[in-house]
Amino acid sequence: MSSPRSFSVKASRPWSVWLLVFLMCLVVVGSAFATNGYFRHGYGTKNKGLAGAGVAFPLNTMIAVTNPAGMVFLGKRYDIGISIFNPNRSYTIVGNPSGFPGTFGLAPGKVESGSKPFVIPSFGANWMVSDAGAIGLSIFGNGGMNTNYPTNTFGASQPTGVDLMQLFVALTYSHKFGGKHSLGVTPMLGVQLFEIKGVGSFAPFSRDPNNLSNNGKDAGMGFGLRVGYMGDWLPWLSVGGSFQTKIYMSKFDKYAGLFAEQGGFDVPMNWVVGLALKPSEKLALLFDVQGIQYSGVKSVGNPLNLQTLSPILPDGSPNPNFTPLGSDNASGFGWRDMTVFKFGLQYAGGGGWTWRAGYSYGKQPIPSTEVLFNILAPGVMEQHITLGLTKELNKGKEVSLALMFAPNKKVSGPNPLEAPNQQTIVLEMNQWEVDVSFGF
Repeated sequence: MSSPRSFSVKASRPWSVWLLVFLMCLVVVGSAFATNGYFRHGYGTKNKGLAGAGVAFPLNTMIAVTNPAGMVFLGKRYDIGISIFNPNRSYTIVGNPSGFPGTFGLAPGKVESGSKPFVIPSFGANWMVSDAGAIGLSIFGNGGMNTNYPTNTFGASQPTGVDLMQLFVALTYSHKFGGKHSLGVTPMLGVQLFEIKGVGSFAPFSRDPNNLSNNGKDAGMGFGLRVGYMGDWLPWLSVGGSFQTKIYMSKFDKYAGLFAEQGGFDVPMNWVVGLALKPSEKLALLFDVQGIQYSGVKSVGNPLNLQTLSPILPDGSPNPNFTPLGSDNASGFGWRDMTVFKFGLQYAGGGGWTWRAGYSYGKQPIPSTEVLFNILAPGVMEQHITLGLTKELNKGKEVSLALMFAPNKKVSGPNPLEAPNQQTIVLEMNQWEVDVSFGF
């Protein structure tokens, strides 16, 4: 790991640049990078070229998002990046509605979501405050529940879709011990915006039908914490790991009749551990395991419960177990927890060129029984294949590029609100991404 450079008061000079980028992030941070659920496959261009692997291998200031302990090994550094992301999402309904009383049939056919290309900026900075201590600032985003269908999917009078934007500001302190080990802590401020259209037909199932659909954007804010460790255990082996608490967000009041807990939508707890094997100065082999606990957020993890969703039983009597949308234990998207395995390879060639490749796999979080609500949020990606490179420029500057392709994935299951075997819902998605960053 590189030796940190000394801190200088001149480091405050680029603040005007960071303020400008921060305002750009607030305006245009994208909302549809559904990769591992709604977590990105990696953070920072270099990390993305390794399919997100690198919890034990700090390369730039976005390591704070994965492992804050890595910042102290970077020295004084700044990174500005931009992503162009293109998710292709669709759903297909197979089978005609039955028309039976008490059923909720959907129009057959395939519908593709609009709103495909997104531009997503990010940036980070790191300053040494002593030979063994560093502070850093990172701004980044999550997302993945964005859809924009031109049809009236659920029988409402408007086109259907959701828009989720999440922006995080992370302030990091990391400290090195014995020259080879470090600890880091990152308090995080989260801001999120949400809007949904075209689900007014679920009003009979909601505790608050006036705050269910088509109420414009609503905002939430919250706080969380990430802590991490990194160390060189052997000359050729580094180990890293980090843990992020749930980020407790304020509720979406305008959608208190949709999400469980009266509009609750926290950011799930997650963790990652990994190894970096360095058989030579030029070659590094990386392996990470990441866990995302979607089940810990009721609005995301609660399954669709047919026994409690309807206020009326099939015989026409009131349902004593009725648990409407928006209540504490209401039905949600039914997402399972994810475990993601990430592999990366980096080779430092001659002439200031560094080459990267990566692959990650994580079983997608949507069960076949939960496809109805997840028409709105088809985060079904499982594989990510990546390539990347960095070219060193003069005066300590560098430019990096990363490419990501997520192969097509389908998830199908029955329409649970129709007669048995009457309709099948097929969710489908693939995506690609291009990232460019400049570091100095």
